[in-house]
Amino acid sequence: MAAGAAAAGIAKAIQASGAIVRVKPEEFSKLMNWAKDPLIVVAEGGIFGKNYKYLMSYKGLTFFTKSGTPLPLPGGAELVNAGSIWVPGG
Repeated sequence: MAAGAAAAGIAKAIQASGAIVRVKPEEFSKLMNWAKDPLIVVAEGGIFGKNYKYLMSYKGLTFFTKSGTPLPLPGGAELVNAGSIWVPGG
């Protein structure tokens, strides 16, 4: 029963936020460099070790990645430091 409720909650979150594409940090770096003046949301977190979460929109899709080290940001990028980033399912 609890698993079904969790799945329903995730489905509602996806509907509310739209599609979020999870990519590896290397792919996210490519997208940051392809975008002109990207707006990038970043949050630091981690319980057992520091991690960095990134979120940005590109060509109508929202991309997310999580990295153990900070990603180099392209020149012209606008950065929003968030307290946290939560994406459905993870």
